[in-house]
Amino acid sequence: MKTTRRRFLYAPLLLAGPRALAQQASSGLTFRGLEHNREPGFVVPEGYRLNLVIGWGDPLTAGAPSFDVNAQNGAAQSVQFGYNCDHLGYFPLPSGSDNSSRGLLVVNHESSGTGLMFFSYVTATPTRDQVDAGLASVGLSVVEVERTPNGWVYVQGSQFNRRVTGETVIEISGPAAGADWMKTSYDPAGTRVRGSWTNCAGGKTPWGTALSGEEGFTGYFGNLSQLPPGELRDLHTRYGMTAGATGRRWENYYSRFDIPREPNEGFRFGWVVELDPYDPSSPPKKRTALGRVKHEGAACRVAQDGRVAVYTGDDQAFERVYKFVTSRPWNPNNRAANRDLLDEGTLYVARFNEDGTGDWLPLIWGYGPLAPSRGFRNQADVLIHARLAADALGATRMDRPEDIEANPVTGKVYINCTSNTGRTASGPNGTDRANPRANNRHGHIIELVEAGDNSAATEFRWSIFMLCGKPNVREDQPTYYGGYDMSKVTPISTPDNLAFDNLGNMWIATDGMRSTGTFGVNDAVVACPVEGPERGYARMFCSVPPGAEPTGPEFTPDNETLFVSVQHPGEGGTLGGTVVSNWPGNSEPPRASVVAITKAAGAGERRIGS
Repeated sequence: MKTTRRRFLYAPLLLAGPRALAQQASSGLTFRGLEHNREPGFVVPEGYRLNLVIGWGDPLTAGAPSFDVNAQNGAAQSVQFGYNCDHLGYFPLPSGSDNSSRGLLVVNHESSGTGLMFFSYVTATPTRDQVDAGLASVGLSVVEVERTPNGWVYVQGSQFNRRVTGETVIEISGPAAGADWMKTSYDPAGTRVRGSWTNCAGGKTPWGTALSGEEGFTGYFGNLSQLPPGELRDLHTRYGMTAGATGRRWENYYSRFDIPREPNEGFRFGWVVELDPYDPSSPPKKRTALGRVKHEGAACRVAQDGRVAVYTGDDQAFERVYKFVTSRPWNPNNRAANRDLLDEGTLYVARFNEDGTGDWLPLIWGYGPLAPSRGFRNQADVLIHARLAADALGATRMDRPEDIEANPVTGKVYINCTSNTGRTASGPNGTDRANPRANNRHGHIIELVEAGDNSAATEFRWSIFMLCGKPNVREDQPTYYGGYDMSKVTPISTPDNLAFDNLGNMWIATDGMRSTGTFGVNDAVVACPVEGPERGYARMFCSVPPGAEPTGPEFTPDNETLFVSVQHPGEGGTLGGTVVSNWPGNSEPPRASVVAITKAAGAGERRIGS
């Protein structure tokens, strides 16, 4: 059965075509940028239209119940679209094609809700149904979508539709599988785990699978302070496990979230998960060779010899940038041959040198201090405790490295450093060339060029592409937008997610412009050329409703559609209490959703929500 939603439209192109480029700006970006705003809806420029594709609670399977905010439980949510959608990956149908009218969206669901998900929610004593609904609302959704003459719709009951939740059985693969730290009462072998959550940014492999990074997983495990002092407690402390009760109290009903009762469960999270959207029967796998950190993103780039590099950030203040390189090349002619390609290879962590060069330091057991004398007994230890390994190697401590993406046209790699107000002018947390601002409220973007333009290289060059913030407002360091005239740009703050179009323009999703400590305006997606005379010319393309952040911007292969997730609209409010936003409806609770944006043609809407 196909579900028809309101507010649909069709549009031919987001970007100017090749013939138009001679008469347009060299970047091909022809829209008139939006101004900062606090409008109640999702807004796009004149000449563009958008439609709501799918939202929290929409039924995925043929027999799934419709969304009912007053009747939530784990069974219903496990067959409905999840909460707080984040990264998006578009996978054309059929597999291996470039079809831009029919495909699969793989959508991350970063977190469960509390006060915005339920009426009558009590933080210290949630009900069993509320906890189970929360567990089922996280993870990932796979949903078939298609473009019709009236716009994009999702296909309820598609054979491909699927949920991965906090209870889905997931395989543990790679060097850490079976390690002692990975063994629990549920899984004495250390080879399978229930669930994935805090799935933030991700990526797509060349062979057509989705990668999903588990980020802020530590907030779901509680009562660390009840562990006796020693190695186990220290290991969990380094990752920031919760000392007392957690904010969601899942430990009230499930012992695996109570660290004293199940002390190893937390080691089984913080990984990159690989999922095959084309095979609903295939189990997701946590690829431990990519290391255990608070993963933001997993962007792939093929090296000159066919090996695949995966870039990822550890999204916390003063954490690091990582790269994994497979041991063998991928096989473009045999998809099955790539099934476990991510289980063997080398994980590196970045050191940004003061002279603008950099080194990828290998996290290999036996390399330098990664030895028993420093507590690393084998390669599994290095990967499970990757932060400690990076500490030992002296990798550069960054200002919250979030999404990392490679430009498909130039091959350059861009790193979003979202913010770090803990950075000081001097001392152990002092500034350096790669993190040049004390009290870095607005963040910055680094441009990285691999040696020889080879993503398997162990050396690189780097420079600051953007120092975000308002021009002409002193921030500890001058604001900088790629060298472009700053009086003409739309200033941005707190860059989070990145995407690139087919012409190599960067699209930046912000997460924090809504804060009173930055701009106090709605967060947005901003387009910015990175080459040519318009390098650094940032213009706002769309803005999201109050309380929300835009995430996972993703183009169809023909660049005619841009999908955007709207995460946590109405954040700061509660159901039945303070109202920040009820987007996308006016009387319903706010619902995280995915929208599609196209160039205007025929009837449609320029905004959703009022």
